[in-house]
Amino acid sequence: MDSLIVVLESKMAKRVFFDKQKEENIRLLNEKASKTLDLEEQYFILNKIIQEYEFYSFDKALEYIEKNIEIAEKLNNNLFINKTKLSLSLLLIDSGRYKESIDALNEIKRDSLPNSLINEYYIAYKEGYSGLSYYTSVVRSKALYSKLYTAYQDSLYLRLDPNSEESLRLKEKQYRDKRQLDKALKINSKRLEDVNIGSREFSLITFERSLLYELKKNIEKQKEYLILSAISDIEASVKDNASIGALARIMFLEDDIDRAHRYINFSFEDAEFYNSKLRFINIANSLPMITKAYGERSDKQKVKLKNSLIFISFLAGFLLISIYLVYKQVKKLSVARNKLKKVNEKLKDFNSKLNISNEELKRLYLELSESDKIKEHYIGTFLNLYSEYIDKLDVYRKLVRKYIVTNKTNDLLELTKSKQVVGDEIKLFYKNFDESFLHIYPNFIKDVNELLESEGQLIVKKGEVLNTELRILALIRLGITSSSKISKILRYSVNTIYNYRVKVRNTAIGDRNSFEEMIKNIG
Repeated sequence: MDSLIVVLESKMAKRVFFDKQKEENIRLLNEKASKTLDLEEQYFILNKIIQEYEFYSFDKALEYIEKNIEIAEKLNNNLFINKTKLSLSLLLIDSGRYKESIDALNEIKRDSLPNSLINEYYIAYKEGYSGLSYYTSVVRSKALYSKLYTAYQDSLYLRLDPNSEESLRLKEKQYRDKRQLDKALKINSKRLEDVNIGSREFSLITFERSLLYELKKNIEKQKEYLILSAISDIEASVKDNASIGALARIMFLEDDIDRAHRYINFSFEDAEFYNSKLRFINIANSLPMITKAYGERSDKQKVKLKNSLIFISFLAGFLLISIYLVYKQVKKLSVARNKLKKVNEKLKDFNSKLNISNEELKRLYLELSESDKIKEHYIGTFLNLYSEYIDKLDVYRKLVRKYIVTNKTNDLLELTKSKQVVGDEIKLFYKNFDESFLHIYPNFIKDVNELLESEGQLIVKKGEVLNTELRILALIRLGITSSSKISKILRYSVNTIYNYRVKVRNTAIGDRNSFEEMIKNIG
């Protein structure tokens, strides 16, 4: 889902590029039309321009349709006249002008239409009465429009090839209305096989698929196909679109206000460019609500920013005072030279204590073998204690370095720059942990690999007892499941621990969600 959103937003950023391609195609067609005096050839070229403008600009499409009607009348060609009026009717339907569409259809004489245009004629009437039925508030009118819609739909259904796009679309809608969603999805999948992303048809079919997942209460799948539909609309420069507006409403409900605001504004700009009454109505239901939420959140952020600036100003003042105090302290640091020897002795004493602690921890490990509960408790204690010793050692290293820097004692400075002590202790810590754990669970590596696919097997390198992935799983087996706690014990970042866990889980056999529960049951 995150990847799809990244693709969508990259396409949104390139909207001008796709629109320029569309405009260039139209310019070339206009140039071609201006070079011919043959009215019939002009008619066909203008038809291509109308197709380019059909879902790009209502006003321009209407302008060229009216030009084509004039050409058809000059040619006195009834086929051209009727075909262009049908195009006008379908354009009016797509933009939400249903009454005007029916008026345009009523100008066409049914008996004058050739068989090739009858299906298109029925489709126009069906869609026109469908829109009137949906949007009218008058009960009697709604009933009449619904009756006419059903009549034209039935007439159309009898004429269509069962495998045609329009026939499949009608079947899918019937199944959707009856809530037979699996059957509807099957037909939708068949329709998707014949279209490619970047076309109006792909946008429409994926949008209708999102409606099916909405009815199935599958929000993730609904979002997925809305995003695919929106990507296709942008690539095809379809300004008469619904997907990104619907996506904005979902983002708003998921409290992703930033994206909701960007998407609804993007949709509004497209609707304004296209001049679609229908889209303006749909957007009007969401735009004020999203804009208000975005404004309220922006106000809160401004307040937070103001408070942050005040706090930063306070910290800056505190920092200036601290600098002054440090400056004074620098003058007194010469007194500390005699203390460095004591610090070094304390560091040696600390190392000795740390070695004693290692022996003590080994002894604790032997005692843990008496009981599973005692083992797990003391191993956790052993790990936390060891991690704290390493932290303390690092603190002393930094302290010694501070004194060395201020007194310019080069040998001690070089000693404190080195992290060898901490590194050695971490290696010793890993070694003790690995050996202790495998003493309790000697078959742990084999048992883990039995839960993983062959390509995800965890192989320990020569010289290692356990690798990082196995240590993480070992801690999970001991009941330490928090990534933050594991990161503290193994001294990795939380993100690194999370990535290791996801990587191993993704190679699990069977249900990956229960993988870590199975790890807890090993032994």
